Amino acid sequence: MESVLLDTPAGITAKLGWDPKMTDHDRKRVLAKEIIAARMNVEPRSIVVEREAPRSFGHHTQLYARVDGDEVPLAIRTVSFRAATVAAVFEPGWPVGLDLRDAHPDELTLSDMKRHSHLFDETSLTGLIAHWTRVQAIRDADGRGARVRGEHVRLESNLAKGWIPDRDMKYKLVDLSRDGWIITLAYGPQPTHES
Repeated sequence: MESVLLDTPAGITAKLGWDPKMTDHDRKRVLAKEIIAARMNVEPRSIVVEREAPRSFGHHTQLYARVDGDEVPLAIRTVSFRAATVAAVFEPGWPVGLDLRDAHPDELTLSDMKRHSHLFDETSLTGLIAHWTRVQAIRDADGRGARVRGEHVRLESNLAKGWIPDRDMKYKLVDLSRDGWIITLAYGPQPTHES
């Protein structure tokens, strides 16, 4: 699998990988292992990446990693679209979300974007995709995902920040697009640890 490190804010490490011969589950695990190995200075083969067991119906499980049997104190967030995957690794408790898609959405996706968008000019495909990927990344960071309708997400006009009105959280938005893939990262304030 080919992969590339993305230019992310401090404390978040993310990679884009693509390989049409690998499943998205395999791509997620390989990318997470690569990132964790580099962050912790350990051999990738000593890392086991697993999916947590669902706690309840509808619970979206996350990946977690173990090194030599001990759980790694890092959170993993992933997103896949067709043959590409982005994995991000960061400190637990930090609200982080991702969205990934190509620059040429199919008609069904385009219709969905237009139906749930707040844009006044939906004729600009690049503007619509930029808006929609930010909405999706915020929904992912929020944790409720599709339970929050896209039209409920609010964005600043410069698309640098966004929020969902029923929560007291503003997310910073970063465009990580690379190699024909539109990638957006949303993140809230980093958790603070009291001594």
